[in-house]
Amino acid sequence: MVNSKFWKNKKVLITGHTGFKGGWLSLVLSKLGSKLYGYSLPPENKNCFYEKTKIKNIFIKSIFGDLNDKLKLKKFIQTTKPQIIFHLAAQPLVKESYENPIYTFETNILGTTYLCDYAKNCQSVKSLIVVTSDKCYLNNDKKLRLFKETDPLGGKDPYSASKACAEIVTHAFQKSFFLNSNLNCATVRAGNVIGGGDSSKFRIFPDIIKAIKSSKKIVLRNPNAIRPWQHVIEPVIGYINLAEKLYKNKKNYIGPWNFGPETKSLKSVLDLVKEVNKFKKIRFKSLRKKNKIYESKFLGLDIKKSKKILSWKPRINFTKSIQISLEWYFAKEKREITEKQIEKYLNLKT
Repeated sequence: MVNSKFWKNKKVLITGHTGFKGGWLSLVLSKLGSKLYGYSLPPENKNCFYEKTKIKNIFIKSIFGDLNDKLKLKKFIQTTKPQIIFHLAAQPLVKESYENPIYTFETNILGTTYLCDYAKNCQSVKSLIVVTSDKCYLNNDKKLRLFKETDPLGGKDPYSASKACAEIVTHAFQKSFFLNSNLNCATVRAGNVIGGGDSSKFRIFPDIIKAIKSSKKIVLRNPNAIRPWQHVIEPVIGYINLAEKLYKNKKNYIGPWNFGPETKSLKSVLDLVKEVNKFKKIRFKSLRKKNKIYESKFLGLDIKKSKKILSWKPRINFTKSIQISLEWYFAKEKREITEKQIEKYLNLKT
């Protein structure tokens, strides 16, 4: 599943390493023996993955900074001279994008532009993974379909639009600058990830955990919305495998990639809550008022390309994803449970 020999001692820069997915990626690469460097905003709160797992010590160098701080970002890339970059730093929330659209566009579009430009001028960088979103596709909700990597990009909300633009920016850099260089680049689009350590506002699983621990009802804004739920480690492993292929200068790995669950794991928000209820009792109710924020009714990803070319496939089903996510939140030692879950996943047989 993962070539541990390749990753040992590789110099890897992760932007957004204090975030939920960035934290999991960091710890997986640390287990593989990589030399890690992190550039990100400070941790959002004391309950986030970065703080709970105490992973500050796994980085050779880690600094807090905004993507829009161009000089700081440029200097960090130039001084660390990474071989591989995973770009996860972003404004990641749809609701926040309505409240702060300018910052969302600046961070997700211009921030990606700065990152690509500085990577272009850093001779050590051979592999660049730009993480966007499954919401980057033009979704008209007219029919239930799985989005392919070749489908049109678009976005009805600032967040989705910014991620579609990040895809276009990355593609432009690939065609204009990376094509005849030693740097290979790909964009990755994952489903709705769940797992231990997500503490972001306006996300369903952190809200579920709060409701369970407080014995209060959770309010479901869009209970019938169907999403491609998957455990966070699934796309992380996909990103890692893809980055290795790019590093080895295999041109046919350039471009966009989907990482999502099998079709049977496409479930509604209500299905998710009911499944949680099998393990932990939770009370819930649906929002009676019409949601002012646009959210697509159905979102699913076609993962045939990743399965066929990368030999990647999801290994944790819908129920198991929920079960091990809950185990994390109710475990006392967060670093220990995370490492156990990573080790168990890496030892799974296909």
